[in-house]
Amino acid sequence: MPERILLIEDDQELGSQIVESLKKAGFEPTWWRTGRHVEAQQLPGLVLIILDLMLPQTYGLDILKELRSTGAEVPVLVLSARNDTADKVRALKLGADDYMTKPFWPEELVERVRARVRRPAMQRGDALEIGKLRIDLASRGVSVEGGAIELTRVEFDLLAALARRPGVAVTRGWLVEHVLDPDREGNERTLDVHVSRLRKKLGAGVRVETVWGIGYRLGTEAP
Repeated sequence: MPERILLIEDDQELGSQIVESLKKAGFEPTWWRTGRHVEAQQLPGLVLIILDLMLPQTYGLDILKELRSTGAEVPVLVLSARNDTADKVRALKLGADDYMTKPFWPEELVERVRARVRRPAMQRGDALEIGKLRIDLASRGVSVEGGAIELTRVEFDLLAALARRPGVAVTRGWLVEHVLDPDREGNERTLDVHVSRLRKKLGAGVRVETVWGIGYRLGTEAP
């Protein structure tokens, strides 16, 4: 069955080109020509959302912000005519997984889509596997190349949060809010300390990467 992709793009000519390219690549695109919020019942089965920013009715970043505020984890690839670094950083901070500037070649978009919908993490029931790393969510166990790693509660929750979206930057603000203990003065400086300790315990075989100005991500390629 073809993988389903939602395209939100108001440009008639560009949208038609993208839809045709996605179909030729074996995907099943649905095309919205105006901006509107994505309802929860529309998410199951979607492997990617391609989102233009300058849309009639609803601004693209507002759609993205609402998606992430509801906990939706479907990857989002942003399209924009704006090449400003600040715009890219803002989109990534709000939870975008990739950012492409217009104009672009349809072939490049298709390759970006293919790269984004690949699953670097293998989920088997309550387990996540990314390269040499295995996380058992039920027992809260972690191993690297079969060797057990002892982590604190915060370290485990931090690693699990990154592992659920491998290769994607997670903002420091989100990690502070959702991982650290609010009763123990959790802040970004405290988060950095936990990340440093986590890196030492995991060793060179697992990369917790710093994404400057945004946060952290779990590397998906072998070091």
